[in-house]
Amino acid sequence: MRQTVREFYERAERADFTAVVDDHGRHTARDLLDRAAELAQAMTPDGTPGGTVLLQADNSWRTVAATLAAGMTGGVLALVNRHTTRAEFAAALEDIRPDAVIAEPSALEEWHAPGSGTPPLPGARPAEALDGWTVLAGRGPRDVSRWSGGTLIGLTSGSTGRPKGVVQSESALRYACTCTIDVNGLRDGDAVAAVVPLSSTAAYCFGVCLALMLGGPLVLSGRWDREQALARMAAHDVRWTICVPTMALQMGSAAAGSRVLDGVRSITVGGGPMDRGALARAERSLGTRILRVFGMSECLGHTSPRPDDPEEIRLGRDGRPFPGTELRAVDADGTALGPGRTGRAQVRGPSLFLGYAHDGKVESPALTLDGFFPTGDLLMTGDDGTVTVMGREKDVIIRGGRNLDVTEIERAVASHPGVARVCVAPVPDPLLGERAAVLVVAEAGTHGEGDGTGGGAGIGLDEITEHLARTGLSKAKWPEFAFSVSELPQTTVGKLDRSAARGLAHELHARLAARQEPHRHTDREPHRQADQEQHGQPDQERHGQPDHQRHGQPDHEQHRQGDA
Repeated sequence: MRQTVREFYERAERADFTAVVDDHGRHTARDLLDRAAELAQAMTPDGTPGGTVLLQADNSWRTVAATLAAGMTGGVLALVNRHTTRAEFAAALEDIRPDAVIAEPSALEEWHAPGSGTPPLPGARPAEALDGWTVLAGRGPRDVSRWSGGTLIGLTSGSTGRPKGVVQSESALRYACTCTIDVNGLRDGDAVAAVVPLSSTAAYCFGVCLALMLGGPLVLSGRWDREQALARMAAHDVRWTICVPTMALQMGSAAAGSRVLDGVRSITVGGGPMDRGALARAERSLGTRILRVFGMSECLGHTSPRPDDPEEIRLGRDGRPFPGTELRAVDADGTALGPGRTGRAQVRGPSLFLGYAHDGKVESPALTLDGFFPTGDLLMTGDDGTVTVMGREKDVIIRGGRNLDVTEIERAVASHPGVARVCVAPVPDPLLGERAAVLVVAEAGTHGEGDGTGGGAGIGLDEITEHLARTGLSKAKWPEFAFSVSELPQTTVGKLDRSAARGLAHELHARLAARQEPHRHTDREPHRQADQEQHGQPDQERHGQPDHQRHGQPDHEQHRQGDA
């Protein structure tokens, strides 16, 4: 981050300005630079510059000060969050092998309990910085060349297994930020907000880095609170922010049509499934424009629409590739597909990552022969240059040998005006393997039959299937169970936690099965007949169809509308 920090320093030398607004108040650029200089000394006790620093990134001035310190010393910053588990922290130490660790004392105690094994940095003496946080700095030579020019290591959420350390260069971060500034019409000195945890690669890039480049206030909230986020953004004239779909919809609900964010030029939304109708209601309530984008930690923010695009483009698709970025859909043989055809997404461009952190160095990613990175998504391109993410290659339910596209079903259910948020998940079935269940969060004030299992009144299965019939969704794709819930499970960065959602669906389905157990011995045949009538074909016809996309590319942290 040397160039970005140098430019920030030069700007502050010319005139001081408010650089951060957080739960602690306002912090000027010069104050942050002073804090960064103190931290830099604690990070380099024997005067050896550089090094790889593992930072507990919170949504406060501390993360910005640590960024400045890393830039001053020529170091590489790796990010973890307060919710990182002991096992995840141990994996990060193994993959990154940091020269210094910075965290609040209570976090270090949890990550390294007495008798749990080797301490984070053997032989390091603790120092204090950042108002009571602990700095553990090892002594001896430090070699940042092991990261091949990388300046940031962000950990994926680990929703599909062990978190991966994604290594990004400063040029990639600056490219993504520059394109975002241009697309959203931002100017020097504009205030931006970060409501997603800064431990997320995307939130760090489009929060910390973008704010440092603009030279304006970065408005932060220590924890997610929709009312506080709205009030703080309005009070400090925020012009832009990025968030996950759940946050945008929750803020839209909290705004209650007040247009409280009419001073915000746009809100970029990515990192989960989205429905055009729900997003449109949210932006009308907030008084701003919402932009649906596609990106991931491995290739930051590489598409976006513009605020002046029509709603169908802004909310119904996933933007256009940034200048210099190429995005294509290919078939199973790797042949590029033309507009209007869905295929496996591949991307290459200036924000493509250097590789994954492994054994203390960067491990090159698996690319195609012509340098494209397979994202693991299903993509359709348009004649006008726009792209639409159709789902994940792995987001399927296999019912009796037939693949059900989770994203397609979610979009159809989400178009119901009474549905605020939705997640489709598989539940086990002894005959078919899996059946589709839907978890539904109803819009405020919506009254329906509910299901009696997932949280009371809401929108029931009959109402959902009647709606799906009107949309034209094939009966073979209709969910067979519906559970009303107060909220969908989320990861620590606010994204839909599909693993937890599957667990919740399994639990609710098990409760329902337990209640129906007394009737099963007398009602099995009628139940089967009802199943055949609902889906329009016998179960036997669903067997024997191979799944060509079930074992696709590995999942990646995404901040698309199809990581956040």
